[in-house]
Amino acid sequence: MKRVISVVLQTILLLAVFGAGSFLPAFNVLPMWKMGAGATHDFVLDGLVFMIVLYLIILAIEAIRKRLNTSGVLTTIAFVIALILGFAMKFGMVSVGSAAS
Repeated sequence: MKRVISVVLQTILLLAVFGAGSFLPAFNVLPMWKMGAGATHDFVLDGLVFMIVLYLIILAIEAIRKRLNTSGVLTTIAFVIALILGFAMKFGMVSVGSAAS
């Protein structure tokens, strides 16, 4: 039960960082890293990069505590779930204005 709660809380944390990082460029807090994702959409990489950095920090803390064998797998599961949910919620996707306007 404790492991399930850990995975759920880490998923929520990683998803929140992914979402917050995806919306930061809208407030001109950071320069926007983006890549083309089609003719009408771009993908903002900021949230994804923040989520990966947080994942690596969590893994580093677990490695220092020598719990990488058990907790590392659970953190990776939480990361994958947050990544899938973030892409399903279309975090980071922005519409590009048409050339006619």
